[in-house]
Amino acid sequence: MKIAVDAMGGDFAPAMVVRGAVQAALESGVSVTLVGDAQAIRRELDEGKAEGAVDVCHCTEVIQMDEAPFKAVRQKRKASIRVAFDLVRQGQVDAVVSAGNSGATMAAGLLTLGKVRGVDRPALASIFPGRHGEVILIDVGANVDCRPLHLLQFGIMAEAFATSCMGMQDPRIGLLSIGEEGAKGNEQVRAAYELFKGSRLHFVGNVEGRDLFSGKTEIVVCDGFVGNVALKVSEGMAEAMGSMVREEMSRTVWGRLGLFLGRNGFLRLRRTLDYESYGGAPILGINGIGIVCHGRSSDRALKNAVKRAAEYVKNDFQGKLARRMETFASGLVRAS
Repeated sequence: MKIAVDAMGGDFAPAMVVRGAVQAALESGVSVTLVGDAQAIRRELDEGKAEGAVDVCHCTEVIQMDEAPFKAVRQKRKASIRVAFDLVRQGQVDAVVSAGNSGATMAAGLLTLGKVRGVDRPALASIFPGRHGEVILIDVGANVDCRPLHLLQFGIMAEAFATSCMGMQDPRIGLLSIGEEGAKGNEQVRAAYELFKGSRLHFVGNVEGRDLFSGKTEIVVCDGFVGNVALKVSEGMAEAMGSMVREEMSRTVWGRLGLFLGRNGFLRLRRTLDYESYGGAPILGINGIGIVCHGRSSDRALKNAVKRAAEYVKNDFQGKLARRMETFASGLVRAS
């Protein structure tokens, strides 16, 4: 198994990316191909330590964070993210990980590998901790304007991902809205509610923002605009709450003592809420496996993303998603 890593993608590339990729290769035994400027990569690479586990694929171009994704991917054929997905298409690697321009990563995967049959729009699925286990939120940024049928397809893809890669059995699916009643929400959500009700999915109805972490559902479906806002609000709240608790408890001697005595519990909670433990968001719906990481990902986040990509390949997620979409296809009308 071999994973291609976009070494030029991310706020701290290539140093942090190279470090995380090497850690993943050494800890998991997965081979890694670092794609990007070979000279810049080798400045960060301990050749002796990484020998046999990591190789380098040189390319000359990089897609910046502020570039238009599809235009840049089409024009920059030697860009690191485009080359990484080309390696998948050629059968030289099994998956791609990038912390670069998320739109460009999605565009490169779509233009290079195409879509799974029955999928109108691939989507990004984020994994985060819930009260009773992990929760999948889809979409978190790939599609800001969606039709109701797109939301239904997101639910189908997320269910296939949950059962094949997350060990979930018959996951409950909720539609993110402003109220639990089916009549609540905008026109898009109300129409999607009826589609979900008529599907064979384990649909439990609408869920509100407060239900994301409650354990009421294992999958939450929304369009990419709403999902991206919800994801970043959740991450920001977790970081802010951690800082506020430390500051408040440090004000008094008794608070500092409580902080010391409860440090193991606080560390466990921090690890549970840490998005870096999940690596990144998998792209669901393309004919291949790609993971989009935060632009500010650390080496730990990149390491975990590479390990997750290897797990998805091992579990044949791509094949299971294709078969699941085919199962549902008879009851769906394409949205475009």
